[in-house]
Amino acid sequence: MNRPSRRALAALTAGAAAVTLAACGTTAVPETDAAAPSDAAAISDSCAEDSTTTSTAPVSVTDDLGRTVTLDKPAERVAVLEWQQVEDTLTLCIAPVAVADVEGFTTWDTAETLPEGTVDVGTRGEPNLDALAAADPDLIIVEATGKDDPVVAQLESLDVPVLATVGADASDPIGTMKGLFTLIAEATGRTERADAVLSEFDEHVAAATQEVADAGLSTTDFVYFDGWVDGGNVTIRPFGEGALFTALGEELGLTNVWTGETDPAYGLGQTDIEGLTAVGDANLIYTSTDDPAGNYVDELEKNDLWTNLPAVQDGRAFAFPAGIWTFGGPRSSEQAIDAYVEILTAS
Repeated sequence: MNRPSRRALAALTAGAAAVTLAACGTTAVPETDAAAPSDAAAISDSCAEDSTTTSTAPVSVTDDLGRTVTLDKPAERVAVLEWQQVEDTLTLCIAPVAVADVEGFTTWDTAETLPEGTVDVGTRGEPNLDALAAADPDLIIVEATGKDDPVVAQLESLDVPVLATVGADASDPIGTMKGLFTLIAEATGRTERADAVLSEFDEHVAAATQEVADAGLSTTDFVYFDGWVDGGNVTIRPFGEGALFTALGEELGLTNVWTGETDPAYGLGQTDIEGLTAVGDANLIYTSTDDPAGNYVDELEKNDLWTNLPAVQDGRAFAFPAGIWTFGGPRSSEQAIDAYVEILTAS
């Protein structure tokens, strides 16, 4: 099964076996050119036109586990083992030398494009250490489940600096997203680029907020959710208070109405189709990326409970465009903002 999920979410959410399905990836040791430089121009148009500078000074940063990571110079050959951090690295105009689950990233995160031939080093939760070593990184970026994360210890055995990151905090989801982006920028000497991107993000939010306000929506109540099919049953994962996509909607003037229990890091809940009846006539907005494990949207549309929900009846149940990563960085967040504006102001 190739459902996207963070290892950290597995440690935080009850029933993680159902919620968190590991991403698949190769375990073979690929051939790699250890001397090949990062090809920024191959990443995106914005990087091809980027005029920001890269620091050459030694680096000393404190990662999200409180560990001090020191480098003689900013990292250039970066291996990245979680998709938000992959996206962030690409947004900073650095092409990773190795990535966990390349196929999964290209399916679920379209905010940035990996250069063709990027080395795949296995799954996000169980990277292939031999493949990582063969990629010859000068920094490995991983998302940690906590101070005792065994994967961090395994990576440190490669004698390569490891930047341990935490991707989410429901107390400040947008601030955490920005902070992670900035941390990676500091480790790679790309803080000037990061400042420019985050300024663009803030301007993007401000413009979109005005557009939503001008639209005069019939209701600003909303719930964002995704889901999956397991044994023929549909499980719904509502994004509650503290989820990144909830916070982005709230920045635009929307009102989250999911009040069920959620986890303290990602702000995610769990329910069934019947549970959606609790949100009244709120707008329903959901992930539509095609999951090889089963399309939950197809199953929703066969269910009378779903088809009789007020938002469905009124044509206010909206699918986000495929490939917007719900746990992404500034560029995924901009995609989400654009999607909110497009679907809500067109209704």
